[in-house]
Amino acid sequence: MKNKEKWSKRFYWFISAVAIIIIYKTLDNFSEIGMWFSKFLGVVMPFITGIIIAYVLYTPVKKLEQCLKKFKKLKLIEKRARGLSVVIVYILLLLILIWFINYIIPIIAASVIDFVNHFQDYYNIVMKQINELPDNSVFKSDLVTSIVKQIGSTDISTYVNIERITEYAQGALSIATGIFNFFVSIIVSAYILLERGEILKFLRKLTYAIFEENTCKNLAKYFDNTNEIFIKFIASQLLDAIVVGILTSIAMSILGVKYAVLLGVMIGLFNMIPYFGAIIAVIIATIMTFITGGLSQAIWMVVITTILQQIDANIINPKIVGDSLKISPLLVILAVTIGGAYFGVLGMFLAVPIVAVLKVIISDFIEYKNAKMSQSVHSQE
Repeated sequence: MKNKEKWSKRFYWFISAVAIIIIYKTLDNFSEIGMWFSKFLGVVMPFITGIIIAYVLYTPVKKLEQCLKKFKKLKLIEKRARGLSVVIVYILLLLILIWFINYIIPIIAASVIDFVNHFQDYYNIVMKQINELPDNSVFKSDLVTSIVKQIGSTDISTYVNIERITEYAQGALSIATGIFNFFVSIIVSAYILLERGEILKFLRKLTYAIFEENTCKNLAKYFDNTNEIFIKFIASQLLDAIVVGILTSIAMSILGVKYAVLLGVMIGLFNMIPYFGAIIAVIIATIMTFITGGLSQAIWMVVITTILQQIDANIINPKIVGDSLKISPLLVILAVTIGGAYFGVLGMFLAVPIVAVLKVIISDFIEYKNAKMSQSVHSQE
């Protein structure tokens, strides 16, 4: 026990000294440190990407491994359950990517190209419909007119065209280091999934060697809680986005909405951002449907997507997500707003699980303080 305390103090002073040196050197040679850090980040990025891939695939691999271990009669499958589960998940992921690249991406790309090529025609149709409206219409106000004219003067083809997309794709594929980093990330993620037991065991031993037992228990508890929250949130939101995207694409295809698949995929992706994502996606889809199919089709699209959003919010999402996060809608809106303001789309997506983790830590801290206060009150009595 005394030996552990000595090591804890040594480790604390070592970390403090390293932190002071790093701060001093950073302030003294900020540009050089920045260049060094950028280079270091580029070197370790394949490993970071591999850790992220392994983290995302952890749940399906674990579930499949548990299923394969039930084959008690087939000893070879039972003994090789972990390796087989990793191989099967990666093969399924590869097949999904191949299907997506071969069928969905060409449809989306063709829709984007077609929309860009006919943008001026759509703009002329919208302007004609606005001019036919009564003079007191809200769509003839100076604000709306100036916005529409600004949109019309924008040459979208300079930002999105098939030649530029092809150049980007060829440029990305021609970089040998990028391909090498991709394979390194896949290999790293596979090794992490295969040896996750040994990695966790080593980290657990290291933690117990450095910190006190109570600290280790608290770290393990918060690690498990954080891991559970993030995995449940990411997996459930991704599955929910796929379901919503498919249902919306089918519904809009039945309505005859142009670019139905493109809009369905967009609504599904935006739906991963709580509250705001669905609203933004429906607004964009409504505008695109209005300029490509007219007012009546846009109204029907809004009605159908609103019904689907309500079904998702009240039936599909609760079934998939459940009560895993257990945070109030007001806190979710606040988290998404702050996350989006400081860290963009990624911040909007990750804000909710981060706030859920902070809520667990703060709740435990409050309970600890209350218990300590009640103990002191009882001792005084």
